[in-house]
Amino acid sequence: MKKNNCKLISVIKSIWKSKLLMAMRATLFVVIISISQVIATNTYSQNTPLSLDFKNTSIKKILSEVEDQSDFYFIYDATVVDVERKISIALKNKLIPDILNEIFENTNVAYKITDRQIALTSKNSEKTIQQQKTVSGKVTDSSSEPLPGVTVVVKNTTQGTVTNGDGEYVLANVPDNAILQFSFVGMKSQEIEVGSQAIINIQMIAETIGLEEVVAIGYGTMKKSDLTGSVSSVQGELISDRQTLQLSQGLQGAIPGLMVTKTGNKPGDDATIRIRGITSINNSNPLYIIDGVPGSISDINPNDIANISVLKDAASASIYGSRAASGVILIETKRARTGTASLNYEVKYSIDVPTRLPEYVGAVQSMKLYNESRWNDAGNTGSEYPLFEQDLIENYATLHAEDPYAYPDYNWLENTMDDFAPAQNHQLTYTMGTEKLKTKASLSYAKSDKLYNDIAEEGAYYERMNVRVNNDLTINNFISGTIDFYYSRILDKEGVVGNNGGTINHTITPLSLGFNPGYTPFWENGRATGTRAGYNNPAILKSGGSNTLWENRVGGKISLDITLVKDLQISMIISPRYNDTKRKDWRKKVPYYDRDDPDNITGYAFGANSTFLNEIRNESYNVTSQLLVNYAGNIQNHNFNLMAGYENYSSFSEDLSASSDQFELSTFPYLSRGNENYLSNDGNAYELAYRSYFGRLIYNYNRKYLLQANFRYDGSSRFHSDYRWGFFPSVSLGWVLSEEKFMKSFSSLSFLKIRTSWGVLGNDRIGNYPYQSTLNFGSNLLYEGNNIVSVLNAKVTDFAIEDISWETTETYGFGIDAYFFNNKLRFTGDYYKKTTHDMLLALEIPDYMGVSNPDQNSGKMNTKGWEAEIGYSNKTGDFSYSVSANLSDFISKMGDLGGTEFLGTQIKREGSEFNEWYGYKSDGLFQTEEELTDYPTLNSTVRVGDIKLLDISGPDGKPDGIISPDYDRVLLGGSMPRFMYGGNINMKYKNVDLSLVFQGVGKQNKRILPDMVKPYGAVEQEISEEYAKHYWSAYNTTEENLNAKYPRITRSATTQMFAFSDFWMFNGAYFRLKNIMLGYNLPSRFVEKCKMQNIRVYGNVSNVFSIDNYYPGWDPESSPSDYWITRTFLFGLSVTF
Repeated sequence: MKKNNCKLISVIKSIWKSKLLMAMRATLFVVIISISQVIATNTYSQNTPLSLDFKNTSIKKILSEVEDQSDFYFIYDATVVDVERKISIALKNKLIPDILNEIFENTNVAYKITDRQIALTSKNSEKTIQQQKTVSGKVTDSSSEPLPGVTVVVKNTTQGTVTNGDGEYVLANVPDNAILQFSFVGMKSQEIEVGSQAIINIQMIAETIGLEEVVAIGYGTMKKSDLTGSVSSVQGELISDRQTLQLSQGLQGAIPGLMVTKTGNKPGDDATIRIRGITSINNSNPLYIIDGVPGSISDINPNDIANISVLKDAASASIYGSRAASGVILIETKRARTGTASLNYEVKYSIDVPTRLPEYVGAVQSMKLYNESRWNDAGNTGSEYPLFEQDLIENYATLHAEDPYAYPDYNWLENTMDDFAPAQNHQLTYTMGTEKLKTKASLSYAKSDKLYNDIAEEGAYYERMNVRVNNDLTINNFISGTIDFYYSRILDKEGVVGNNGGTINHTITPLSLGFNPGYTPFWENGRATGTRAGYNNPAILKSGGSNTLWENRVGGKISLDITLVKDLQISMIISPRYNDTKRKDWRKKVPYYDRDDPDNITGYAFGANSTFLNEIRNESYNVTSQLLVNYAGNIQNHNFNLMAGYENYSSFSEDLSASSDQFELSTFPYLSRGNENYLSNDGNAYELAYRSYFGRLIYNYNRKYLLQANFRYDGSSRFHSDYRWGFFPSVSLGWVLSEEKFMKSFSSLSFLKIRTSWGVLGNDRIGNYPYQSTLNFGSNLLYEGNNIVSVLNAKVTDFAIEDISWETTETYGFGIDAYFFNNKLRFTGDYYKKTTHDMLLALEIPDYMGVSNPDQNSGKMNTKGWEAEIGYSNKTGDFSYSVSANLSDFISKMGDLGGTEFLGTQIKREGSEFNEWYGYKSDGLFQTEEELTDYPTLNSTVRVGDIKLLDISGPDGKPDGIISPDYDRVLLGGSMPRFMYGGNINMKYKNVDLSLVFQGVGKQNKRILPDMVKPYGAVEQEISEEYAKHYWSAYNTTEENLNAKYPRITRSATTQMFAFSDFWMFNGAYFRLKNIMLGYNLPSRFVEKCKMQNIRVYGNVSNVFSIDNYYPGWDPESSPSDYWITRTFLFGLSVTF
């Protein structure tokens, strides 16, 4: 038996036998069986023995038999090689060279074997050899990696081939004067004169580092050098290398002008994405187009993405009209190429740990501080009114050691959270490409535990499965098409944790765990302890039930492309999508027990004093259909492309919910087991439809003077039929200055283009029936004699505004693209201005009308900003590298709002920035009683050590000696991030690669929230170490109080403390090393022994570190009410067969 020298095989066997893959084996088995021939093809060698037995048979038939018995195939010219000649041959278990020598013995035929290809040529005269010969070689990328599937053609002929899995090719009968053309998707095409060369090796250059890059635009593609609008693109590898489960989070810092913010990092959470600022107060989400049709970003597995393009200005996005006011993100998924055949398995294991955790004082210091707060609130310097006696404080450490349950010093974060949350991700990808059919299929499974999975009663984790199959079919020279399919399944399991106010919250957060260390969640027998002052014990997470979400999404696309005549193509597309969602909210009755009497129930958790079940179902579907006609032509130096299209979109959604309360048993979470007197149900449905006509003209003269014009005529069912249609045009111009004669003297300049654009976009995202009055049906219980009867009732809840119509956003832009040093150095810059007209705002009507405020077209918003991106790439020998960075900024200001104001700590009113901070100005802390006496305060409870608020104005427009919310609150600056930046550093040396991603914000007005410092409220709340070290105290020295960062401790006098002021504001700028990845591709000699194409191992760390001025213990992107921001340590293995 031949010894297998590949140790990796045993590792793969171990993985195969693991419990993780038990559920996936059936699918894996089917896929592996279906591609077994592909694997055999890739591992075939010249050492395979064959047997032949023919008498008086043509060589052509014998060669055909060789092809049938093996994976070899022959190429030859029948005018040069006489394959009709008949021979007799009898060979048994002979290798292919021996067979060929026997067949062509004593002839003028020569052969060359390259992988599975056998080229037959003539050994004629020297003159013939010089005129026609066999040319072979290898095609690699810029990293010297082989490129399979590259098309190699003799120019102006149909003679050609494609490179094999090792990037090698062979072409027979090539004349000396021939020119070979090399082309490959995503690479710059090349032409090479053959001359006297018999071996031609080519290194192809990716289009992404030059001007021939083809980028996606609405309903098509075009060369980046010809763009007149603002489009940024990023390759899918950049996103997948960041190793995020959600695509939206992987885009952070990747594209200039793209604001990606996250307030939590819970597995499965999407980030919020904004393109070039805020467009409307209603909905500023971008439109997502996946493989040509609208879709959801949550449907996408990042590993399936080939390219992402962001359409940022009206010139680029107006082709999508009514849904593109906030920009468009085009996502292209991976597809197979001709000549490719592979099976890839990739596995990733990782752990998540919080980047930072707040630190709280221990039990002894907590008691001291609480006593001090009581003294502060009493205002009596002669008595401290202690809650905790001094003797208890002094002896607490000893008492705790003797009985930790009666005298706890409990660390809630340490004991409630897991040390880390493990995650795993598995992906199987099958690729096969022929001239007629190209298939890319992927199956992925991911599971991520949450940081409280161990304590949650039914666990807490996020699980997702994705299936995607993309098929490209070529029926003949003028008909082709695609058949795509995807399926995703999500299971999101949460525990239940109590929160203040008697509510039940399904996500345990940092805020939930800031409890006083003087309380323990469990007695020694494991039963839950009680609490005081209306705060739940987070121990209910262990027995309070669960909240589970199931989501199933399935969809696809079928398209047909027909080329009627040269350059005229008709495309027909239909894309259905179906979603099914189910949520089960199971809240169990949670008792608290007495320690000395374990059977004595002392009370119940707030909001959990009965067992309750709520179930929600949602079923929705939509269908998009498109008809596109595209014509491309040229007349001398005039190049143009015309596109016209029609699109229809329709959707339907239906919700059903039912609940029951007062379950007798907490072991059966089914509605039928609830109390029939506490049953309730609800349901609703809605429909939505769009109909659109659109067109585009792209023109350039000699690729020097550029023009693009778009229009879209949209109709939306959200509006009355008289106001349903909107027209959205755009036009953009470009001038390639580098093509002018007067610029040719600048030798370092490779390309220079200026461009400008104008356009109008729309927005209708305001609900489904704003032009109609809506009725809400309900029932009331009434007495009918001695009987109680249920009576159906209905009331108008929404007032109709029939003439409500589109919001429109008018955009102007100017940009420049400059490339230097043979495209190695690249710069792009843009300036833009957006104005939203007829913004939909709530019309204030009298309360006595009893209906909700209806929307009206009465608002205006202005946004202006700029963005810049610079990059450099180069290669020296085996070392290649690239560096890129981007920076952007915007300001969104409110225009005329029709007299409407949106007040609060963040305000929207005419002249303010969007969500600008609104509050009091401050001047430090009160230090003496004299200072307090001579200064106005917000109320009578203000004491020395409190925040000093400034008297800004009064009824007469000048300070009046009173702190008043009506006259003394002012604008304190915008809340949006400013000067957002990001960048990448990529390096590769031979088989080792290293990448770093950084991201940050240059300036942002942020606020320290009350729950971050926690010095107030009930006994159950905790005080942070940071606050305890730096607060104003009567026990401090004068110098210490002058340098105090925080006011005195109080439980009751919080009005002046937390009346929002600039005292609590700080600059939230930060720099973050977002991601670092180190990878290694095993040497080919080792891989070949394992009968594989490639083996890659890599390690990845995300959220590595940040530099900032945030409140200690809190991450720059975190919030007290959300899941922790985590640091992820990941190891991955990728094997390609």
